Amino acid sequence: MRHGKKVNHLGRTSAHRHALLSNMASSLILNKRITTTLAKAKELKKYVEPLITKAKTDSTHSRRVVFSYLQNKESVTTLFGEIAGRTTDRPGGYTRIIKLSDPRLGDAADMCLMELVDFNDLYKKDGAAKKTKTRRGRKGKKEEGAEAATEVAAEEKPKKAAKKTKKAE
Repeated sequence: MRHGKKVNHLGRTSAHRHALLSNMASSLILNKRITTTLAKAKELKKYVEPLITKAKTDSTHSRRVVFSYLQNKESVTTLFGEIAGRTTDRPGGYTRIIKLSDPRLGDAADMCLMELVDFNDLYKKDGAAKKTKTRRGRKGKKEEGAEAATEVAAEEKPKKAAKKTKKAE
């Protein structure tokens, strides 16, 4: 039984597992989206998200550390250039796992689509203002909005009354 064990070994030796995760991380970084099994995606999420966080600080040391994990110059360049530029405002959660409905035909493994969050244009809200995060309640802003709405309504009522009196004459 696996009680209390944090690492899913994925049925591989440690060297094979590290090579698998390195190659999958490089593919995810270069292609922005990959299709894989659910177990591999969950392990890859734990592997690649610290690398993206490390890429936010562009220094020689962080590049060397990330290169020791990925072993691919193109993926390191893409990670520190394009991906780090888009994820600077995000505090974490750089990847998304979307479960696919059909299992794999050969062994009925649960399949999923793993993608980088900031590179999917389908989920972006166009024209929506960013909400500022706060630990306080939002009671103050709602009251201000209610006061503005009552002022607008109060201005409209006299105009309507004036129109009715003109029609009556």
